[in-house]
Amino acid sequence: MLTTRIFSLLLMTLFLTIQADSQVVIPGSAGGEIKRSVFGIGVSGGPVSGVGLSFRHHLPAPLSYQITGGVIKVDEKLYYSIGAEFQYDFILEKSSRVFAVVGLGYYHAGSAENNEMEGPGRAGIGVGGEFRLFESFHGIAEGVFTYFTDGTILPLPQVGIYYYFL
Repeated sequence: MLTTRIFSLLLMTLFLTIQADSQVVIPGSAGGEIKRSVFGIGVSGGPVSGVGLSFRHHLPAPLSYQITGGVIKVDEKLYYSIGAEFQYDFILEKSSRVFAVVGLGYYHAGSAENNEMEGPGRAGIGVGGEFRLFESFHGIAEGVFTYFTDGTILPLPQVGIYYYFL
């Protein structure tokens, strides 16, 4: 029931944003620097920054941040994640950018009282790229060295799709 409501809300939001005229084609870049704040909303998935709905904010500097979270409950099992990442632009072009990324996240799987994951806390550092797909929609791909709180370290990918607006 909750997943149906979330899916319906996401579908309606996507439909309405496709119909809206955007004031932003790329995250506010002009000559390699961001002149104003630019906001984005979308979906993201990765072992560090979380899985689910995501919000991004490109500051009027080479810095950005992203907050991601999602929750699903099936019978007595509860699954959720929340994460944040910070990005520093190395290259900012008209329709793409390359950036460094650092992030933190927390994952839960199990009953509401008991997390069955062995390494629920995550931290990561790596590089990423963002590319304009069409209009104000952008795709991202990141390669992040991920530290799990059980001591495991793995190089893992993260991906996302965002719609930018002001």
